[in-house]
Amino acid sequence: MSKMSTDFVRHALNGPTMGTRWTALFFADPGFDPAPVRAALQVAVDVVDAQMSIWKPGSDVMRLNAAPVGEWRDIPPDLARVLELGLAIGRASGGAFDVGMGDAVSGWGFGPAAADPQAIRVAMEASHRPAHDVLELDGNRLRKTAPVSLDLNGIAKGHGVDRLAEVMQDHGIRNALVGIDGEMRAMGPRPDGTLWTIAVEAPDRDRRAPHSILSLQDAAVATSGDYRHWVTVNGRNLSHTMDPARGAPLLTSPASVTVLAPTCAESDAWATALMVMGVNAGGRLARQAGLDALFLTRDDAGRVQSFAVGRLFSGKTAATAPATGD
Repeated sequence: MSKMSTDFVRHALNGPTMGTRWTALFFADPGFDPAPVRAALQVAVDVVDAQMSIWKPGSDVMRLNAAPVGEWRDIPPDLARVLELGLAIGRASGGAFDVGMGDAVSGWGFGPAAADPQAIRVAMEASHRPAHDVLELDGNRLRKTAPVSLDLNGIAKGHGVDRLAEVMQDHGIRNALVGIDGEMRAMGPRPDGTLWTIAVEAPDRDRRAPHSILSLQDAAVATSGDYRHWVTVNGRNLSHTMDPARGAPLLTSPASVTVLAPTCAESDAWATALMVMGVNAGGRLARQAGLDALFLTRDDAGRVQSFAVGRLFSGKTAATAPATGD
């Protein structure tokens, strides 16, 4: 006879990473010791942060930024994997997702230093070539063929979530929900066979509230939005998401874009790309790429409207439901 869900003990683990917290929810036999799992999860995200953070001067990404043009550098396999995916999505999105926006990100004050008007002018006036045009990857080696400053904020958290999932699997845990901030990955169903429920957040700067509820198994979800990190210029709030064409924050964009994909790194990067592209162009690309995506926009009165792409967000399944009756 198979075990009932009541035979298992619920474990909810968490810890600090990347300026926020990682989480892991799973169920195990009575007597299971979660301490080794918690320790391994923390090590995994610490490694991601040490490799990919622009807030750590000694990170692998910062060393690549300081490397001379034309010089091959050895990089960790995980960083190579993330860069390979990021460059592929950069090409597929026509440069809407670009891991080479580090100068703009830092100049506008979304890195460890405050905004710098001179750095902003340089970022906006520079002739920008996308990272997929100026980076060469050869296995675990990388070189720049032209100056570029890397920033992996649009994919590193998603990769961190995938690493959490890998650690869970390494410890024999096949059914779990892991996440970093709002980036989540569901592994299998819950022990009772029901799906994991995840809130799609309403794009509200003043409070955290769900817009709708998503039910998942064996899939990842990530959201890019304009309502958590921004700068105010001349009384206008500008999102942390950069427009590669301008070297500056997006002037017009959806309030948020949520994307489902097999891995969280894919979801994370595609959510950023579609945010940059907007509802029309982004919606077309999402359909072409076979993505499930939910665009939330605001009308002139501030009301939130939705535009769905793909079967899971179409309303033809029970994948999503309004959280508050809207």
